[in-house]
Amino acid sequence: MTHPYPGYPLRQPQLSRQDPSLWNWAQNAPLGDKSRVAQPDSEAELQVLIRQSEGKIRVNGSRMSPGRMLKLDNEQDTLIDTSRLSGLLAMDEQSVTFAGGTLLQDVYDFLTAKGRMLAASPGVIAAQTLAGALATGTHGQGLYQSSIGDEALRIRMVLADGSIKEFDRQHPWFPAVQLGLGCLGVVTAVTLRTVPLKVYTCFKDAVSADNLARDMLNWNRDYALSKAWWFPNENQVQVWAAREANPEEQQAWLENDSHLLEQETTRDSMNDTIDRTLEQMRQDTRITDENGKPFRTVTRFKDFTDVTGDIYQVFCRGIATPQINVEISIPLDRLEAVLASIRRWHAEKQPQMHYPIILRCTGASDSWLSPCHEQESCYFGFVVYYAEDGTLSLEGLDFLQQVEQLLAAEGGKPHWGKYYDASLYQWAQLYPQLEAFRQVRQALDPQGKFSNKFCRELLTVENSL
Repeated sequence: MTHPYPGYPLRQPQLSRQDPSLWNWAQNAPLGDKSRVAQPDSEAELQVLIRQSEGKIRVNGSRMSPGRMLKLDNEQDTLIDTSRLSGLLAMDEQSVTFAGGTLLQDVYDFLTAKGRMLAASPGVIAAQTLAGALATGTHGQGLYQSSIGDEALRIRMVLADGSIKEFDRQHPWFPAVQLGLGCLGVVTAVTLRTVPLKVYTCFKDAVSADNLARDMLNWNRDYALSKAWWFPNENQVQVWAAREANPEEQQAWLENDSHLLEQETTRDSMNDTIDRTLEQMRQDTRITDENGKPFRTVTRFKDFTDVTGDIYQVFCRGIATPQINVEISIPLDRLEAVLASIRRWHAEKQPQMHYPIILRCTGASDSWLSPCHEQESCYFGFVVYYAEDGTLSLEGLDFLQQVEQLLAAEGGKPHWGKYYDASLYQWAQLYPQLEAFRQVRQALDPQGKFSNKFCRELLTVENSL
């Protein structure tokens, strides 16, 4: 089946186990033949595998990224599955070291049990590998933190010649390794800074979007963590803003067996908006199960209540469901202008959308290829869910295409691990350190062993000058 938006691939929901190809998690892109997947049992075995490989190498992690990042080019290339290279490697009073193939959920569970946490807010889901989260720039929400990679103290990799090298924050190449796009080597260990576990009370509210730019700045300056969902059709916003819980709130949480504690008072002020959103989603996806995952991502906005919990209980609440997710970062000082542009465009075009616009701000990142490198930023997220048969709403995809064009014209930078139209971006202009990154890659992998079409197109000399 074909459709007019090749950058947003259709899904194959009925794949059989006999299919010879390994697909990404969303089942919308084949990555390579299953016979080309290697699953080393140890770092030493990985070294031998890389040293003896005659083709190119990509690492598949949890396979949650679009196909272009992971896809093999040729039959002799290799996909490395790092799931056996996982688990705790070391811990001290202020840091923890995990193998690169460890799932974020396992990292969070371990830290919580030890009364520790990362200073970086989590992304919405925790099914990614730690190395994959660093490679794509996974981030949370709140101006007083940045990406998960910005909490890394040391990163250990197996390089293209099979040797091992460890980079710490004093190494001049560390900002390249923090977000390496899988182009520099295979990350086998990450040491992360940890802080004492904090309990937060998250206040939820539904407000008018009339003063959204001002409100976003206030929420992010006044609260440790903040996230908002903008419903342009209804000119409404639901905001979650969290501060550290006071002693009484912490005690109530402890008495709830340290589970997420919901307050008794619920608010239904967004229920009509959510019902209209759900109806649009039903029309677009033709999903008949009212409790299907896409619907659950929206129904949580109904009858909402303030909550108290640790950082992972409050914010790592996403529901992993196949979707086309476009997320574009813009400098925070451009927030008001960009919101105004979206308003004008939305009023003129009246696009069809079945999910609100997600707004998450973050602090500046050290990583050379981070969309928020050295500047506070706001990420704009847009989602279209798949129908049960694997198709996508053409109206929804038209919305995604138009809004990405708008944000790219405003100087936006796409999230590397999500969907975007590369033709809209001048990478060298957006990333002043792209040439420095290319030189690091040339030094670590002169033959381009950790490469595919995605890497070559991004890191050609023309793109990095």
